[in-house]
Amino acid sequence: PPELEQTLATLISHRSVLGYLVLSRAESEPVSIIRHAGVVFEGEQGRKYASAVHKIVESCTTGLKEVGGGETDEVRFMRIRTHRHELLISPDPRYLLVVLQNPSMM
Repeated sequence: PPELEQTLATLISHRSVLGYLVLSRAESEPVSIIRHAGVVFEGEQGRKYASAVHKIVESCTTGLKEVGGGETDEVRFMRIRTHRHELLISPDPRYLLVVLQNPSMM
């Protein structure tokens, strides 16, 4: 849809943003990259990021179920900052949006 294209274009235009990934989130299939932007997510490196982010989100989701005492809760947004980068993760039942940015450029 045009609004999605505009949102992704605006996102990648920020100088601190190194790239983004849109990942599938089907439980019956391995994670796959629906689309991406940024050199950092090209090829094997992109697949490594996709797999790692998927594992992080699934681990947090499982942890929430365990501590929730049977009540359902969900991850809405995650921000993971390392020394060099910051990952912004926005899960949806159908996909994961991942943005990688350089926090020193903000």
